[in-house]
Amino acid sequence: MNLHVRVFTIGALAKATGVTTPTIRYYEEIGLLPPAPRTAGGQRTYDDDDLGRLTFIKQCRDFGFGIDQVRVLLDLSISSRRDCVETRDIAQAHLDEVRQKLNELRLLERRLESFVTRCNVACAGGPGQDCVIFKDMAASAKGGCCGQ
Repeated sequence: MNLHVRVFTIGALAKATGVTTPTIRYYEEIGLLPPAPRTAGGQRTYDDDDLGRLTFIKQCRDFGFGIDQVRVLLDLSISSRRDCVETRDIAQAHLDEVRQKLNELRLLERRLESFVTRCNVACAGGPGQDCVIFKDMAASAKGGCCGQ
């Protein structure tokens, strides 16, 4: 049994987790972290449970989960009554969103590549106003150009 409890200031917790102190305060404000106890001087104090919780929150945010999703995942992570399938479903929905964004980025990459290639062939080094990229972008906005 470990009787030694580590205590962190907000700065130490921020450093240990890679989260800024304003972010920690924000997470407390919106209820992702419980309100921190205060010293007689009013300084927030945190323990290993807070460190673990904040590390989990940061990991979720690094994966791109939204605040509401993080809130649900936090609840699921401590629940003995809820099925882990809920966690999988949240992760699957997020994976589907990421894949959709990747598809959109690939389309954007192809369009930009086409713009740059046309500029290299048609006008590179000429006056900016004559660049085909501007014409291609205008035509693209109307639905008529560049590999759509």
